[in-house]
Amino acid sequence: MDIKDIIKPENQVYKKTDLMTENALSYCPGCGHGTAHRLTMEVVEELGIKEDTIGVAPVGCSVLAYDFMNVDMQQAAHGRAPALATGISRTWPDKYVFTYQGDGDLAAIGTAETIHACNRGENIVIIFINNGIYGMTGGQMAPTTLPGMRSSTSPYGRDVRSMGSPIKITELISNLPGVYFVSRQAVHTPKHVRKAKKAIKQAFENVKLKKGLSFVEIVSNCNSGWKMTPNDANKWLEENMLDFYQLGDIKIDGQLVQK
Repeated sequence: MDIKDIIKPENQVYKKTDLMTENALSYCPGCGHGTAHRLTMEVVEELGIKEDTIGVAPVGCSVLAYDFMNVDMQQAAHGRAPALATGISRTWPDKYVFTYQGDGDLAAIGTAETIHACNRGENIVIIFINNGIYGMTGGQMAPTTLPGMRSSTSPYGRDVRSMGSPIKITELISNLPGVYFVSRQAVHTPKHVRKAKKAIKQAFENVKLKKGLSFVEIVSNCNSGWKMTPNDANKWLEENMLDFYQLGDIKIDGQLVQK
């Protein structure tokens, strides 16, 4: 087959969304952030809402989102993205406002902002990347670090007797009446990528309904923080993270899904 036949538009099965900038991704090789960024921007492009979308990125690896997402972006202080998103959404109630946050940001320093934004039912989307560790600042234990999981501040593994149990923040907020949609997905295989995109798209579509907050958790890896190769990190995620953080929809149309 001639190469010209391969590159014909009708033969194209994938192209980069125009809503990702031309900047080279600076995340560690194998990191799930790049895929999560792409899915979010593909959804915005497909819904035709670029001019009405405003993203909020706080501190941590997620702060780099404004380098790669070609929509209006605002940076928040560490953990404060839901509070800032609340102000933006209330000022421009017809905009599609989303936050993009890591677990150390959302479930540790930002716990109060997360809980109260969810409880108020703010009409925003929260995209939560859970890799069970503080990725940018040295691989410290996060609220989501699994029991027995090693980190720079739990070198012998997380001991729940002295360090507490991991917080399943997604299940926690799903019980709040202000939360309309909750889903936990992953991006380490093509099948999971498709499901994650479906959940993100549903979350953005819910903004039109003005019935509350939509929350999408993405269980991801941190191969540099976990001290693993990308392939080994994906395998470890599959064998360990997903047993504890089970994937699927948790709340749909304001109703908890029986699992």
